[in-house]
Amino acid sequence: MIDRGHPQLSIVRQCALLGVSRSGFYYRPHPVDDATLALLRQMDEIYTAYPFMGSRGIQRERKRRGQYVSRHRIRRLMRLMGLQAVAPGPHTSRPHPAHRKYPYLLRNLVIDRPDQVWATDITYVPMAKGFLYLVAILDWYSRRVLAWRVSNTLDTEFCVLCLEDALRRHGRPEIFNTDQGAQFTADAFTQVLKEHGIAISMDGKGRALDNVFVERLWRTVKYEYIYLNPAETGTALKQGLTTYFDWYNQQRAHSSLDDQTPDEVYFNTLSQQRAA
Repeated sequence: MIDRGHPQLSIVRQCALLGVSRSGFYYRPHPVDDATLALLRQMDEIYTAYPFMGSRGIQRERKRRGQYVSRHRIRRLMRLMGLQAVAPGPHTSRPHPAHRKYPYLLRNLVIDRPDQVWATDITYVPMAKGFLYLVAILDWYSRRVLAWRVSNTLDTEFCVLCLEDALRRHGRPEIFNTDQGAQFTADAFTQVLKEHGIAISMDGKGRALDNVFVERLWRTVKYEYIYLNPAETGTALKQGLTTYFDWYNQQRAHSSLDDQTPDEVYFNTLSQQRAA
């Protein structure tokens, strides 16, 4: 998305508009050794099971398992993974200070129809060798996964592409909810929402339940697919997630949906609304 030869915008300005650091644009990642990859995988499993844990909690949990790692290293790896404890207190990753934050619009809101509220988040995905990041957009009412993408960096571009894909295939929601991460507060992301007349909602700082349905999705996809099928390549991961999310939407019944699938709730409700 960044054009090195742009006639009007410098790389510095393009990075600022996209919410990407200039050092991040120029950085070329080095391979991560097997021991560090194993540690990242273990940290992800602990965090997925106990998302309220920060660097201290993860360090204590590993110590209980007889595996000591310094808190400094855990904190550094949490930043690499894009993790922060979903509880009040100091955070290991912070929103971009120059980006505008929007109020949380979902408190006490009755959500009773598809496309009323969409939500998104990013999660770390361990692989057999290496790791990627996954972003997904979820319809709150039906729990349907509307779009998703994977990336090897925590940038704004793949989040924007995922949003544009969801809008192209499903129209637009009334409200779009995110956390305050730099990828979602960047002008490149919020401008797409504004152009479509979508109200922007952002989680309160350190509030674990503001985006609870996406957090539950991450737990589900990791325990039901990712941990059981570590992908060797990015292509294999994309193919596997395509199959999994098709199954999740079309066949996986949810107790919270009266044992219906997300597709059944999403499309049946839309059909009923159009008939009425």
